Amino acid sequence: MTGEERLRLLEEKAAELRRLAQEHDLDLSAELAVLEQKIAALKRSIYAELSPWARVQLARRPDRPSGLPFVQALCAGFYELRGDRIVGDDPALRGGFGKIGGARVALLFHQRGTTPEEQRQSRFGMASAHGYWKARRIMEVAARLRLPLLTLINTPGAYPGVQAEAHNIAGAIATCIWQMLRHPAPTVAVILGEGGSGGAVALAAADRVLMLENATYSVISPEGAASILWKDAKFAEKAAENLKLTAQDLWALGVVDEVIPEPPGGAHTDFLGTVEAVRQAVLHHLRELSTKPLDELLRLRYKRYRHVGSAGSGH
Repeated sequence: MTGEERLRLLEEKAAELRRLAQEHDLDLSAELAVLEQKIAALKRSIYAELSPWARVQLARRPDRPSGLPFVQALCAGFYELRGDRIVGDDPALRGGFGKIGGARVALLFHQRGTTPEEQRQSRFGMASAHGYWKARRIMEVAARLRLPLLTLINTPGAYPGVQAEAHNIAGAIATCIWQMLRHPAPTVAVILGEGGSGGAVALAAADRVLMLENATYSVISPEGAASILWKDAKFAEKAAENLKLTAQDLWALGVVDEVIPEPPGGAHTDFLGTVEAVRQAVLHHLRELSTKPLDELLRLRYKRYRHVGSAGSGH
């Protein structure tokens, strides 16, 4: 029996004990406490040694905390801006302004959707060109106001459709990267789920890059890498191992600055706990960055991206 199967059986037994206690007014607290300790220990054991491919599956869960519900829980008084003033609005990439811990910030985030209709409209978080042109517009407003910029990333990658190419999506992504690199205030990026390809990099050229424990960040999906290297997507698990896409691998390489722990079982098991962990990490880095004068901030940012990927360069 696998660890996941044992965990499911223990959770079913705990649920049955709770039902019996409620229906028959029984005191089963001692038995439940023992079971819950076993469940917590088993979760820690299972999720401490996850393979890269298993983390890919966790990062892709449709119920993983992200998008507008996450932003509304994270921020006070979030005010959204829509449209790129060229083509239209893109529901896959959204942004605006809000307060975190009393500090005003500009925010950009991917929206994957929770219902089939929302997922269809947002293309599972794959933003088109006008999404990134909108992001540039919000970055420019934030720059004029000298507001810190926070980005929350959860995308398989930018939308690869013909229309996106016609609207110069590569140029839009490059412009976002350039705008982030010269932003006149602290910038923090948090990878909540998938950080895929240029669609993620467009929002991740920040002073500090953070990742949730089971998030992934890679230039290409494991399936895409397998199709190129082995001519068969069935080698995706092998590709995931070689891509070094986990938060732990990327921290060791100096690509990310902090790995934010998730609750046992994954971020989807405790939405509010995950939001609070991200809030505290973001506030810590914003406070630290805000002490640096602008010329020092820009110098360190330049140094970071001249040496990104060298072991230890990010921490």
